[in-house]
Amino acid sequence: MASRAPWGAGAGDARIAMAGSLKLERAVEALELLLGRPGGAGKDSGSLQTATHAALLETLNSNLAALEEKLGQDLQWNELRSLRAEVGEQAAWLESSTDVTWHFTSQVLLLLLCLKKCMSLLAAACQPAKPNPRTAEAAPPLSPDTLSISQQKTVQSALQFVVTLGLCPYLLPGVGVPLKHRTEFSAVVRDVVSPDAAPCATHRLYASCTALVQIAQHPALGSLILTRHLGDLIAGLCQLGFCPAKGKAEQARLLQSLTEEKRARCREALQSVLDRVYQPLVVRELLVLQGGSKQGLRSPGQEVKQPLAQAPAWLRRLCGQLLSERLIRPNGVQAVVRGIVEGAGTGAAGGGSAEAAAADWRKCDLVARILSSCPQQSLSLEDYYRQVCPQILDLLHIQDKLTARQFQRVATTALLTMASEHPQLAAKYLLQPLLAPLLQCLDMAEMAVDDLPAGTVLVKEAELSRCVEDVFKVYVAGNQPSGVLLESLQPALGGIFSLYCFTKQNVSHLRSPCQEILLWVLEKSEREVALSVLAGFAGLGSPLPFLHPLCQFQVADGGGAMVTVKEPVSDEDEALYQRVSAEQWRVEQLVDLLAHCQESGLAGDFFICCLKELTRVAAEDEAGLEARPLSGTSRAELEQCHPQHPEGQEKQLLVLQLVAALCERVSDTVFTDVAQVVAFVAATLQRACASLAQGSEGTVEAQTLSMAMGLVAAMLGGAVQLKSGDFAVLKQLVPLLEEISHVHPEPVIQELAADLRITICTHGAFSTPTVGTAAQSALGKTAGASWSGGQAHGRAEDAAAALSPGQPRSAESASHTSRNPTPKGEDGASTTQTQCPAGTPPRELQELLLSAYDPEIPVRAAALRSLSRLIEQRDPGGLGAQEKLLKVFLENMEHEDSFVYLSAIQGIALLSDVYPEQVLPCLLAQYGGTSPGAAGPHTAETRMKVGEVLMRVTRALGDMACHYSAPLVQAFLRGARDPDGTLRASSLSNLGELCQRLHFRLGSVAQEVTSCLTAVAKTDPEAEVRRAAVHVVVLLLRGLSDRATEVLRDVLRDLYRLLKWVLCCERDEVAVLHARLALEELDDVVRRGLFPPQTLEKKLVVLP
Repeated sequence: MASRAPWGAGAGDARIAMAGSLKLERAVEALELLLGRPGGAGKDSGSLQTATHAALLETLNSNLAALEEKLGQDLQWNELRSLRAEVGEQAAWLESSTDVTWHFTSQVLLLLLCLKKCMSLLAAACQPAKPNPRTAEAAPPLSPDTLSISQQKTVQSALQFVVTLGLCPYLLPGVGVPLKHRTEFSAVVRDVVSPDAAPCATHRLYASCTALVQIAQHPALGSLILTRHLGDLIAGLCQLGFCPAKGKAEQARLLQSLTEEKRARCREALQSVLDRVYQPLVVRELLVLQGGSKQGLRSPGQEVKQPLAQAPAWLRRLCGQLLSERLIRPNGVQAVVRGIVEGAGTGAAGGGSAEAAAADWRKCDLVARILSSCPQQSLSLEDYYRQVCPQILDLLHIQDKLTARQFQRVATTALLTMASEHPQLAAKYLLQPLLAPLLQCLDMAEMAVDDLPAGTVLVKEAELSRCVEDVFKVYVAGNQPSGVLLESLQPALGGIFSLYCFTKQNVSHLRSPCQEILLWVLEKSEREVALSVLAGFAGLGSPLPFLHPLCQFQVADGGGAMVTVKEPVSDEDEALYQRVSAEQWRVEQLVDLLAHCQESGLAGDFFICCLKELTRVAAEDEAGLEARPLSGTSRAELEQCHPQHPEGQEKQLLVLQLVAALCERVSDTVFTDVAQVVAFVAATLQRACASLAQGSEGTVEAQTLSMAMGLVAAMLGGAVQLKSGDFAVLKQLVPLLEEISHVHPEPVIQELAADLRITICTHGAFSTPTVGTAAQSALGKTAGASWSGGQAHGRAEDAAAALSPGQPRSAESASHTSRNPTPKGEDGASTTQTQCPAGTPPRELQELLLSAYDPEIPVRAAALRSLSRLIEQRDPGGLGAQEKLLKVFLENMEHEDSFVYLSAIQGIALLSDVYPEQVLPCLLAQYGGTSPGAAGPHTAETRMKVGEVLMRVTRALGDMACHYSAPLVQAFLRGARDPDGTLRASSLSNLGELCQRLHFRLGSVAQEVTSCLTAVAKTDPEAEVRRAAVHVVVLLLRGLSDRATEVLRDVLRDLYRLLKWVLCCERDEVAVLHARLALEELDDVVRRGLFPPQTLEKKLVVLP
């Protein structure tokens, strides 16, 4: 027993404390003697738990006799005897009985009441001493009423006997857990108790419950009672206070001796106990008391246990009422959820059982159904929703990971159930509060932000992050789409999309949930609704409410975002720039979002809608389009030229931008079935018909018309296995093809349109050679296109080049069409094939050479790529005309458009790989500034393009580059002395890459290269050239690596001195940085040479 004398107490208080401590110890010793443990806690012989019927009664009698003998003969127990007598006089329930079990129970209760009084006196007399600052780290002294571990065990055993002998045997059938379902000792007690002896069973139950409630008023003893025997105490109080007196004979007989005053006192005691205990524990005990189901639930990996007996109807109603009261109290929802879910082991030490409980989703759904049902105690359904819904939303914010997973499922299921049963109330009390942080900052919200200073935080980071995470948990993780949920999320989609666009500008943990929410909405919504949402994101149709114009998202400290007041922009040009930039960024992010929706076909449908919108807008603004073309015109210029139609022109520019972005990023896999391809073709044909009706068909319209008709011919020609349903879809093209066959100026297009219409109408039974030839040409030209299972993959540019119709012929190219570089056969169809393994016919090769000079940039670039492809495939016809091809490529390399000169550079590189002996001298001459037959010296830009060709040739030659190292090095060294600074820097860059590839073969020219680099780095007036010179040293050391000391042994000292000079004297920071990098490379090389890595090797030497 720990010392209980408080520090600093007076002499009188010390005596009182000592006397109280002796009484407490005597009370515990009396309990040990009565329970058959006279030797104290260390001995366990004679324990009543191992007794049988006769032995149990004999043991109870002997223990009672031993206690009375001890109290009567031992003078040290006089105080306890007096205290017991005092307590017995106050106990109105105490009556003598011939039943040994009840006499034993009453004596245990008296001793427990004595113990409680002793502990209360000790606690009242305690005067804690002031803490000593010198021993602040020491533990505070124990309270004098603290029980030791041994004493706690004795009290627990006494309480178990009270419950087993004085409470459970007198419960009605179905009330509480029967004794037979407990321990073997409990089953023995059931046959020993004599309920017919005086006093009656109801009096015994009332006495036990009343005494236990009195004992539980002390905190230490109450914790022992309410943690282990709460269910039995609640069952007894419920029976005493609420069991109806009118009913079964046995039930009426038991309640005859119980007055209404006692019943009221039991009801008050029950309410006090329920309010005092940890609420989840109360919920769990009430559920057990309510009775088991007829069919036991089985958790995964467990056997079905025998269900408990059905509780009486009055008890079930009472437990339901009490549970409902727990539910509608503050934090009642969490208490109910924890009471049901935590019972399976979801605490901190849940372990494997916790994982099993997390997998038992049926229990979570059961709790959700309980929460979604309005109890009878509520004033109204709306009042219940007002009290419970905020608590349900709080379940989404549990921090513990394992518990949060279950609570999230409960909250999500309850929310979805409420939304389906009562959508209006759920929207008011669940969904709107859930989305409140997003909705309050949209442009449709009423906000008084004009008077707020810039930078004022309207929505904090924690609120916005919690809102997005909650939406993700409920909508995406819950994954039960319904009209109510999708409709409730519509007003917030603009804000979520704005937040998604903002998170794409920086790193944020909100990007992924925002993207998942948007994709979920697009996937689960009806196709028309999804298209409308996408149009709203893009600013077409009915726009969605986005962020308020006076608000902005701002990066927060925790990696999220917050909403603040935007600083007003007074400059109109700056405001216009910000607006245009925001719209362009929004379009780009919308296209990125659509890249994830290609498999569902949503991207293709939206692309077709954009094409239709483009046709409609172009038709509405015909006058503006004729006055000034849209390409190359800014929004401000359009508004100045056409002030009467600014909105229509803005919309047209927006549609054009959207179509261009879709073509650039998702065009290769945008269509997923035949219906989408047909819809795309129909939109293209409608636009072509509108252009023909206005008489304003341009190059773009002509090429898209060729592409569309080529796609139809390819489908009808066997590229896709068409079914009968596909022909029904194709029939919507018949009126458009008929119109084109009448109004198009080109006879070839007219004939092809008429033949396609006939083939579609006959379901492919009749097909003219024109359709077959056009299909073969389309498939041949679109080598990158593949059709499989109704999917079309390829570039629109290739398809346009495959089936370009004839255009008005120019005077410069009367022998060939300006838009169609391929010759026409007798039937007018294109006959050129890109892949010609047997050799390209001279006529077709000549046509490609002529097309390489076409004034139209796309035609010229397509011809150059076709010629390059011939060289790459080692086509005999193309390789036979290598001089003509070289001339064509060299002349096109001087073109100003990057699409053309890059195609020419690729062609020269491929030709140099095949004929390096013939091509390299010509290129070196051009790089030197002149070439045979040239009218004058080449420009620096042309020479840099030639340098790019030489580098590509060097990479293609690989180890064979050393054979041409001398002329290449000489050319680059001469270029390093050119008057043009840009060319000097380009030459040095090429020299560095060449030296990096020569390795050991650099030794013969190392002196020349070093001298050149030293002179340039020290004397060149332009910083860019000096940077290039120092960078060459970096490339040398990095390429040679460990071989640098051997290859550069004659010039390594000069290079080192050059680098040190640059560090000391150079004023350009970039050149100094390159010098430091070179010195670091040199340091690593030297260190690896001086201190090679130590390797542990085992060598076996055989001695002779």
